[in-house]
Amino acid sequence: MNEATLRKLEYDKIKQMTVELTVSVAGRRLAENMQPSLSKRQIEAWQTETFEASELLGSGASIPLSAMEGIEAFLVLLGKGRSYNEGELESLSVWLASVAQMKKYMRGKMHIAPTIASYAESLDDCKPLREELERCIRYGRLTDEASPDLGYVRRHIYSTEDKISRKMDHALSKYRSSLQESIVSKRRERFVLAVKRELRKQVPGTVLDESSSGQTLFIEPLDVSELQQELAEWRAAEERERIVVLSQLSQLAEEYAHALETDAQAMASFDFIMARGKLARGYEGRRVALSEQPVIWLKSARHPLLGAGSMPLDAELGMRWKQLIITGPNTGGKTVSLKTIGLLVLMAQSGLLIPAEEGSLLGIFRHVIADVGDGQSLEQSLSTFSSHIAVLKEMFDVADSRSLLLLDEMAAGTDPSEGIALSIAVLEMLLERGALVGATTHFNEIKSFAARTPGCQNGRMAFDPVTLKPLYRLEIGEAGDSHAFAIARRFGLPETVMLRAEQLLTDKKEHHENKDSIAVNSIRSEVVRKPTEEKKPSLMPSLGRPPLQHASELESTAEPAKPKRAFQKGDVVWIYPLKRSGFVYRPADERGNVIVQVKGEKLNFNQKRLKPYIAKEKLYPGESYDLDIVFESKEHRKVRHEMSRKHVEGLEIILPPE
Repeated sequence: MNEATLRKLEYDKIKQMTVELTVSVAGRRLAENMQPSLSKRQIEAWQTETFEASELLGSGASIPLSAMEGIEAFLVLLGKGRSYNEGELESLSVWLASVAQMKKYMRGKMHIAPTIASYAESLDDCKPLREELERCIRYGRLTDEASPDLGYVRRHIYSTEDKISRKMDHALSKYRSSLQESIVSKRRERFVLAVKRELRKQVPGTVLDESSSGQTLFIEPLDVSELQQELAEWRAAEERERIVVLSQLSQLAEEYAHALETDAQAMASFDFIMARGKLARGYEGRRVALSEQPVIWLKSARHPLLGAGSMPLDAELGMRWKQLIITGPNTGGKTVSLKTIGLLVLMAQSGLLIPAEEGSLLGIFRHVIADVGDGQSLEQSLSTFSSHIAVLKEMFDVADSRSLLLLDEMAAGTDPSEGIALSIAVLEMLLERGALVGATTHFNEIKSFAARTPGCQNGRMAFDPVTLKPLYRLEIGEAGDSHAFAIARRFGLPETVMLRAEQLLTDKKEHHENKDSIAVNSIRSEVVRKPTEEKKPSLMPSLGRPPLQHASELESTAEPAKPKRAFQKGDVVWIYPLKRSGFVYRPADERGNVIVQVKGEKLNFNQKRLKPYIAKEKLYPGESYDLDIVFESKEHRKVRHEMSRKHVEGLEIILPPE
């Protein structure tokens, strides 16, 4: 998967949340390596594990996970002949106890989580090793029962220490007047008295140390000198026996090396699986069905980072349409919708449960690429537009039926007319390759493309016109408006600015209307040109329409055929008697007579003498297009507009006879 896309869709945040829910270093490492899979069988297995973990946690059970402190370092040195100390072996003992506890626990949960409970059968608590460690080590120290020789030596140590203690108590009383303080101290592991320097000769014995000021000498009394030497010898014997016992325990641990490594892997897996279950319960995740086909059907889906208060999303891709063009106001949730779709696909392919209702269905995608955000980079010298182009190039490199491509703010970052043309060309190519595309835009031309193109669908983010607030609800089948003026007013822009903006927009619309009238008159003059001319210009070059076919290619030598489709107002038809084209002004009546406009004249022909040439859908931008631009002069249209506003004495429209 594309690393930049994983970051843009915030998959890294989901991964980090999973990492933080682990309790062991090994489990954390598994979470850090989590990636979407392309194998349906693997994904289903992961989802089953996560679902069962969530069910276990929901049952109120306290799962005996282990932090496995010190176990990883222990296993690394295992088999290298190392003799472990008491602390390391005690950690091993505690961990083996948790392994035994996990195995017992999972056997009791087979009815809730049969899959992960079966994993516990691979655990080996190494009972002989565990029992031996528990017998020999307690509280980080070898017990007297660890070996007979160790017990024998320690008994002599206890006896000798007791004798020394009694001798030292006697010396304290005997030399009290010569002591700096009446306590027994230790220097070099030997018992000493703190004697005043000037009274040194009154206490027979060996000086082992002195204070920093030099006023106090620490003397080992002569009475205990031999006993302390004996104690030192017994302690040396204890150390030798300790090394023997630890070596034996270390050797025993090495005999279980394979079982210990298997246990470590299994316990880390349990930790990772339970972390996924905890994550799922945090956002009420559910297991979704997986499809062999590259489809997306999300019901009441939520972005996992937005919480339960976010508006649920219903989205569809790959079933009835391949491309979903989302429109609507800024701050209305268009980008969040794209991110939700992409992130949930990545999460599902990672074996995670997703916050969506039952009945949701997801396919498996080889590539998920998102162009979300402006992508500017000073280090890479990328502007907003060049970053979009770089991502588009990457999309074209991988685009196929198993690709999910998410494009935010199409046609942004450059000249709108060029951006729109480029965006439509991109959508056409991606549709041709069968890739699933989710895109957002504010441009009407792209909305119109989606409305008229099979395989594309419009969707809009709902907006409350009363409160002027976005509703964050995706509605399929309709294109939305940007509501820029309403939102600007809600955020408090000065009213003078808003009124001026509205005036500029009105002026612009009137300018485009005049241009449309001129363009249609030009088209009309081209349509009625004689078909014998050598060159035929394109009617809609801006939309890439093919040029008109030569009329002789359309005319049949046989009797004219009946039209396959009823003529509609605005259609261009070929008139056999005149050997030229014209515009349908009035569809056929009950006798089949059609009124056709030719060079400003309206003529009557039977529909049998006419043949379809260009359907009106290919000439005009939409159903709401005002066809009076074609059939009426500009002066008539102005008069009609004036008459609709008020009564003007003597104002009339005189139409030529039909």
